[in-house]
Amino acid sequence: MQKIIFIANKNSLARHKLSIEEPIARLLDTNIFSIEIQYTEYHGHAALLSKLAIDDGANIIVAVGGDGTVNEVAGPIIGTGVTFGVVPMGSGNGLARHLNISRNIEKSLTLISAQKTTLIDTCSVNNKRFVSIAGVGFDAHVAKLFAKSARRGFLGYSRIVANEFLKYKSKNYHLKFDNGEEIFQRALFIAFANSNQFGYNTTIAPEASLVDGLMDICIVDKPKIYNLPSIANLLLLRKIELSPFVRIIKAKKVTVTRKKKRVVNIDGEPIKFEKKLEVKINPLSLNIIINPHGSKV
Repeated sequence: MQKIIFIANKNSLARHKLSIEEPIARLLDTNIFSIEIQYTEYHGHAALLSKLAIDDGANIIVAVGGDGTVNEVAGPIIGTGVTFGVVPMGSGNGLARHLNISRNIEKSLTLISAQKTTLIDTCSVNNKRFVSIAGVGFDAHVAKLFAKSARRGFLGYSRIVANEFLKYKSKNYHLKFDNGEEIFQRALFIAFANSNQFGYNTTIAPEASLVDGLMDICIVDKPKIYNLPSIANLLLLRKIELSPFVRIIKAKKVTVTRKKKRVVNIDGEPIKFEKKLEVKINPLSLNIIINPHGSKV
């Protein structure tokens, strides 16, 4: 008997007017699974529930929610050997989109039931773990405002980007890579990509892999307003690396120094860090349920 615990963000479920209890009861075989469903009550609760689930002997822990919930639940699981699953219910769903996991509850639960797994890389910023993507600069600025916004989804996110882009000033960064290379650059933002996705099917690192033991570090200069249509087109075509405003460097580790303590976007969650950031890869450290049909890892 496999002990499976679902940790669900009830706000995400309420926003989509959905319930998971009936489809879980219908699609998961109780001869195979001992099933428990827990609901988050506050920010950070998912991480606590995940740790308690591990201590309670769970074989599989499933995050039901958006990127923030996924990151919270995954954090304590990394390196334990416990299997991690995702039922995407958020706005961006970056990791789920990379893995081609459907937002349809029944389809994602079918994958959970099938238990096809693989080991993937995870990353950390100053020992704060993340699974999909982190970022500094404009990316983090938008994440901070989006977290405070009552308007969710792509339209809410896009509205903040449009309102803030022209007035946001690029920042200076000093990057030192594990091979000794150093870069001093003024940038709109820098993304540290494990998966290829920001979310919303926006691919910032088209060649990123979850199993190559490397991060794709995307350094983005601020373009002029008249350059934005061509950049949007490259994003849609998944060829953003062709833009003269984008430089992508693969690395196992990078140290980033900023002038001030500022917010970092950690899988969609804005968190304030020290000026100096150590970002590194943790190879093949999370056992995750994938879509065996069309999953790109």
